[in-house]
Amino acid sequence: MFGQGVRPPEVARRLRVSRKSAYGWHAAWREGGSAALASKGPGGFPCRLDDGQVERLQTELGAARPRTAGRRTSAGLWRGSRR
Repeated sequence: MFGQGVRPPEVARRLRVSRKSAYGWHAAWREGGSAALASKGPGGFPCRLDDGQVERLQTELGAARPRTAGRRTSAGLWRGSRR
């Protein structure tokens, strides 16, 4: 869009993001072109579990039974316990 002359406020409106984000993208685009806007992958830290630990976690989560914090009423709604 920037290459077509679309201004950051219009980009923000079209993509339903903040103007601040659009201006940041515009600055990156001016510096490095389209390549500067490419995804750099997911953020966050890499998993520190080894393969065995991941497998055990998946097994435990698969075996877990969901719990509720209340009871079903005659109307089909859940109410919190009053204890």
